[in-house]
Amino acid sequence: MIKKTRKIKIAVDGFSSCGKSTLARQLAEKLGYIYIDSGAMYRAVTLFALQNNLICDDYFHKQKLINSLQDINIHFEPDINYNPITFLNNQNVEKQIRQIQVSSFVSQVSAIPEVRQQMVLQQKKLSKDNGVVMDGRDIGTVVFPEAELKLFITANIDIRAKRRHDELTAQNVKIDFNTVKQNLIQRDNFDKSRATSPLKQASDAILIDNTELTREQQLQIALKLANTIINEN
Repeated sequence: MIKKTRKIKIAVDGFSSCGKSTLARQLAEKLGYIYIDSGAMYRAVTLFALQNNLICDDYFHKQKLINSLQDINIHFEPDINYNPITFLNNQNVEKQIRQIQVSSFVSQVSAIPEVRQQMVLQQKKLSKDNGVVMDGRDIGTVVFPEAELKLFITANIDIRAKRRHDELTAQNVKIDFNTVKQNLIQRDNFDKSRATSPLKQASDAILIDNTELTREQQLQIALKLANTIINEN
């Protein structure tokens, strides 16, 4: 009798621009699992708020956004390299949601309890009955507290800022390094201190500091941990 391969849920949490999305995508590809970018979902909601003039530096119409949540539909489609492309109401918004303007407001939007509740419902639906890797800030604590493997990713703030700055530069976005660094620091503080689903390491999560690790080294560490659990009797 052929033994059925065990399917598990893998939660990858961590700070912004620490490489958790890259790791989660790599793990999903190696294991043949579904990858869900929860951060992209919150960015898509933030983009919706910006497009509908619900948020800017001077105001934030929270209740109007909450009332509009049923009109926000987010899904993912793979590109030719099987990387997930984010769609907001059937429009490809992958490039727009990575812009610095969205980054500046996403922590405020994602702190709204009703927004998080709606996104968690969509995330659970996407992952039902499948092997899945999901990254975010509350995956191991809120979305998948039952996940068989929980990873918490971190890195030095200057390294994270450089990675984010390089990413934006590659997209032809002109912005100085210090502005990127300050944005990350502000997001860290906001994410850690918000009342609803704050960023924190789950008690049973394994910490990976990738400041001095290559992407391949990080992947091999995580892959070994995952395979150990998958192959357990």
